[in-house]
Amino acid sequence: MRYFLEVSYKGTRYSGFQIQQTGSTIQGAIQKALSIFLKQPLVLTGSSRTDSGVHAQQNFFHFDCVQSFDPNWIYNLNAILPADIVIKNIFEVPPDAHSRFDAGSRSYQYNLYRFKNPFLADTAYYFPYKLDEEELQTAATLIKEYTDFTSFSKKNTQVKTCQCTIIESQWGTTEYGLYYQVTANRFLRGMVRALVATMLKVGRGRLSMDGFRQLLETPRFGAAFFDAPAHGLTLMKVNYPDDILLNVGF
Repeated sequence: MRYFLEVSYKGTRYSGFQIQQTGSTIQGAIQKALSIFLKQPLVLTGSSRTDSGVHAQQNFFHFDCVQSFDPNWIYNLNAILPADIVIKNIFEVPPDAHSRFDAGSRSYQYNLYRFKNPFLADTAYYFPYKLDEEELQTAATLIKEYTDFTSFSKKNTQVKTCQCTIIESQWGTTEYGLYYQVTANRFLRGMVRALVATMLKVGRGRLSMDGFRQLLETPRFGAAFFDAPAHGLTLMKVNYPDDILLNVGF
């Protein structure tokens, strides 16, 4: 049987989402917990590969298991997992469901705080500089007019296309500062942080709106700014068709 595993995590201590040879990863920690509890090796496939230090309110894995999964086991698995990773839910899904390829869209949020606050230091970017919020919003709206985000992708990427459909792109305010919310059918490597970093240059008057538009209209890998730190970014939601998660599940 195939299952989707809904997870949430704070990425501060991890070298990213996907298992790798060096450093602890989210996938590695969950895969180990499942293998210990179920007493069989399991291979997880992730829906989104968040970078080192990036967090997630919601992310998904899928895996195949020969035995029926008891939802009460979630408590036991969370007892094995470290405190900064939690399994939120599990869904039995059709055998051909794929956590990555069946995702219709993903939503990210990037958080900024304007005044020093030790309780936000791991999950938001301390940015005490003056910003033109109207210019930020204009830049965010402009993003939705384009589909080629080559300039906002890191070099050495292995994707075949840099075409992305932006569904939502806007700035909002909190009691601590600002946040940028973006939803798209897909994202490129480093894309959200590059969008944020480049818009912050616009908001500070270091880059004109025409210069921002030129980055969007002149595709060139790595041309944008990429200095928004990872810890300000959170994957908020992975969206699936209703018939994958809602027709069956616990």
